[in-house]
Amino acid sequence: MTELLEFLQEQANGDLLPWSSQIAATEQFGVPCARVEETALATGLLPARYQRNRHAVSISQQLTLFRSQVAVIGCGGLGGYVIEELARLGVGTIIAIDPDVFEEHNLNRQILSSPGSLGRAKVEAAAARVAEINPAVTLVPIQDAYAPVNGKELLHGAHVAVDALDSIPTRLALSETCAELGIPMVHGAIGGWYGQVTTQFPGDDTIQRVYSRWVEGKGVEQHLGNPSFTPALVASIETAEVCKILLGVGKILRNRKLVINLLEMTFEEIILEHHLMVVGE
Repeated sequence: MTELLEFLQEQANGDLLPWSSQIAATEQFGVPCARVEETALATGLLPARYQRNRHAVSISQQLTLFRSQVAVIGCGGLGGYVIEELARLGVGTIIAIDPDVFEEHNLNRQILSSPGSLGRAKVEAAAARVAEINPAVTLVPIQDAYAPVNGKELLHGAHVAVDALDSIPTRLALSETCAELGIPMVHGAIGGWYGQVTTQFPGDDTIQRVYSRWVEGKGVEQHLGNPSFTPALVASIETAEVCKILLGVGKILRNRKLVINLLEMTFEEIILEHHLMVVGE
């Protein structure tokens, strides 16, 4: 739309487009905020909210992020932080998948939870949060549990899947669905002071190798618990992996696992072919 483009160029301060101008454009031209943002980025204008990104993410890369779609499976401790960071990063479409509602034991660590949200669907809270912090981002809430029978449908269109689950059997199944769809899967797991992150690409069997010694039941979080800081850190590393995958930059944790021990403040890289270690969600 030529008129919209001309309006944005007139409103820009150099190559920065203020938020007030984005809102004015949506009202004047009757188009969604997402349309305004994509038009600005495609023209070489940077929405001012991303100005602190510019030395790490170029305007063209910001456009790539905006045109990307990421599925987050699980919207609890890990998933809530991943959704928050993806939205602030400017990933255009986030598919949030979780069947659950908030319970009181979620309040110590899940960023989307609050006393007022108890009983509320996690994906509903995720949609409201994203609409509040970055209205240009589209969050697709799916209040359903991932399973092999519906996995392909739930992840349809996603460029990357983020594992924010608390079930080892489910994440093993998720890795198979991602392999069938040909999309990368970023895996994160937490338990107490500990966490791990790795990334599986199509054709790899990374998650199967990570959990090759698992027998039954959930992971160590059942007796280690999960304090507030562990999911925040692991989710941030997962988000960084997603960003690198979408932009095709940096070194991915492929065939490598980052093992985090916040009690001793150590970070260890493990080559998966030579060492296997199990940590639950």
